[in-house]
Amino acid sequence: METPPSDVEVVSTTVLTSEDMDRCLRRVAHELLERNRGAQGLVLLGIPTRGATLARRLAAIIGQIEPTFDPERCCGRLDVTLYRDDLRRLAPRTLGSTALPEAGIDDAVAVLVDDVLYSGRTVRAALDALGDYGRPRAVRLAVLVDRGHRELPIRADHVGKNLPTSRGERVTVRLKEVDGVDDVVIAPAQPDARPVEPEHSADSRARHRSTEGDRP
Repeated sequence: METPPSDVEVVSTTVLTSEDMDRCLRRVAHELLERNRGAQGLVLLGIPTRGATLARRLAAIIGQIEPTFDPERCCGRLDVTLYRDDLRRLAPRTLGSTALPEAGIDDAVAVLVDDVLYSGRTVRAALDALGDYGRPRAVRLAVLVDRGHRELPIRADHVGKNLPTSRGERVTVRLKEVDGVDDVVIAPAQPDARPVEPEHSADSRARHRSTEGDRP
């Protein structure tokens, strides 16, 4: 991503506060339970990094609503690094880890959870990865933010917030467990700058050097 000139001030706008984020997740949790007619057979798989954190939060909320749902047994994470279609174009990265829910995914309703849905390519990679681990009865997608600009025919089943954006704008999801704060901010496109990379690509490289939505 091109760095803007030092004399250009980048002004970010907060589109979701911590309270907003909590309301979004609680609404998504209720939607999941309503569509599934309860928590029976429901498992959550977060896409690292922030998707995995959001999945744990969603699981905890579902557990509060449905006492029969065990957040620890029914929540896991799914690393999609080796299933991406842009591996040759991006810098080498450290492989993440996949941890399937203890409840298993065969014949389950598997809910993929991510922070930002953008091009749809991360979700496509997640579907390929999921197929190598089992055969869920159904697969659904829950995201905190849908910013549009899809490059593949992929749609989220449950969305915390639909956020119209331009391709040059940058949407950043920050979570307390990872970043020390809960919010979603959007930064405008910079004049004469190249298009901003999708969140997950930049986030993944930064994460693997020092420490998610959706990479193209």
